[in-house]
Amino acid sequence: MRTLRVDVALDARADLAEGPWWDQQRGELLWVDIFAGRIHMFDPVSGQDRSIDVGQPVGMVARRRTGGLVCAVRDGIGFINPDGNAFELAVRIEAENPGNRMNDGACDPAGRLWAGTMATDLSPSAGSLYSISTTMHVAPVLTGVSISNGLDWSPDGRTFYFTDSTTRRLDAYDFNVETGEISNRRVLIDLPDPVATPDGITVDAEGTIWVAMWDGGRVQRFSPTGRLLETVILPVTRPTSVAFGGPDLKQLFITSARNGLSPRQQSDEPHAGAIFVIEPGVTGRLPWAFGG
Repeated sequence: MRTLRVDVALDARADLAEGPWWDQQRGELLWVDIFAGRIHMFDPVSGQDRSIDVGQPVGMVARRRTGGLVCAVRDGIGFINPDGNAFELAVRIEAENPGNRMNDGACDPAGRLWAGTMATDLSPSAGSLYSISTTMHVAPVLTGVSISNGLDWSPDGRTFYFTDSTTRRLDAYDFNVETGEISNRRVLIDLPDPVATPDGITVDAEGTIWVAMWDGGRVQRFSPTGRLLETVILPVTRPTSVAFGGPDLKQLFITSARNGLSPRQQSDEPHAGAIFVIEPGVTGRLPWAFGG
């Protein structure tokens, strides 16, 4: 097994860094600090990191094809204008359930946004996964979800991957790009570790799947058939998500969290909450932007 060098790209000391998204045009890594309610824009070359306060917990962020940002916040889906300094809530989701919040999300090849909810108190089966069209029509796709987390698509867009973290598995679905329909659910990866929990994911240009393992201190790479290919050991317990970036998409950025760590754990993990970077020897692909 090869050993990959793990570097600290940004010692953010974030409470709960999540949702990395590579902005190729600006050469920046977008990421969120969930409970701080802040969207960050990090330039790995200069080391500069700036942020926007959206005033409520924020689960994910991505670019819009028309300019500016789209994000999933506690109350629904919001926009940041192209100047990058004003937040607007565009559509409410689950307004009847104030105990829930939006969590992870991603855009599909057609420009739809997929994002899920979860209970703030972690109550089981309280959340759902939604598809938000480019005209802002919100449609539930999956219900009874506990922690809606990592989601991505195969390079050809024909397979959708989704993680409900409490199930400790990664499910695969057939995906119809034109209609946005999913079908033929199957368990692709079963991860029965009693502690480590699958969190955010990304799919590289070869179609292999990288999974951040919360409380597992590692990122794992799997083949499209679910075979474990590689394990990357990290200096922190709680990696949260992964995204390829850099000018040639050959760097893998890994977000992490300090949230929930004891004082002893924080002392033992001085870089908890940092953004790490490795060069895994494979190339990523650009994330899709929101088409609305």
